[in-house]
Amino acid sequence: MILVHHLNNSRSQRVLWLLEELGLAYEIKPYQRDPNTMLAPPELRAVHPLGKSPVITDGDNTIAESGAIIEYLMQKYSYGRLIPAADSKDRLRYTYWLHYAEGSAMPPLLMKLIFGRLGKPPMPALLRPLARMIANGVQRSYIDPQLKSHLDFLEGELGKSTWFAGEEFSAADIQMSFPLEASQSRGGLDASRPRLLDFLQRIHARPAYQRAIARGGKYDLLK
Repeated sequence: MILVHHLNNSRSQRVLWLLEELGLAYEIKPYQRDPNTMLAPPELRAVHPLGKSPVITDGDNTIAESGAIIEYLMQKYSYGRLIPAADSKDRLRYTYWLHYAEGSAMPPLLMKLIFGRLGKPPMPALLRPLARMIANGVQRSYIDPQLKSHLDFLEGELGKSTWFAGEEFSAADIQMSFPLEASQSRGGLDASRPRLLDFLQRIHARPAYQRAIARGGKYDLLK
């Protein structure tokens, strides 16, 4: 039985969604973020030394990192579903988006989250004005332009095909869901990019996505 070590409001929601799309049996071991730091609890270190989520265990295998988990599940359990044919152009696109999501899309979103919290408690009150000034400057000069560039790129790519890897829904779309949901939450994704909003509406309407939310619990991304 596949066991998902599921942290609330995290990337592990994608893993639950993929398992539902594949129709696989699995169990959930839930973990809650610290309400003050929003970090994962120390109990996760007993599963993986970094103490982060997502992590799954499947027999003797412990797999961390969203992309690695998706590749593992697809190789072992997909039987050709949710993945383009080998050696096809769509397969190359599939591989690209599977890695782009965390390698390129998420870093500026994480920076947006971190710099957005500078100048707020628990930082000492005397330092907050300076911290806010620095944070606002970094966001204006670097983070926000980077986010705009990525969103423009993604909006254009979804003009080429129905889904990220082609005309068929694939696991690459599951991987891409988190950075786009995070972009809608804090990265400037709005009605000026209708294709990306349509993508989010379409994935949220999928029965497997809704089943994953029902099993995983409330899903609100950090802002």
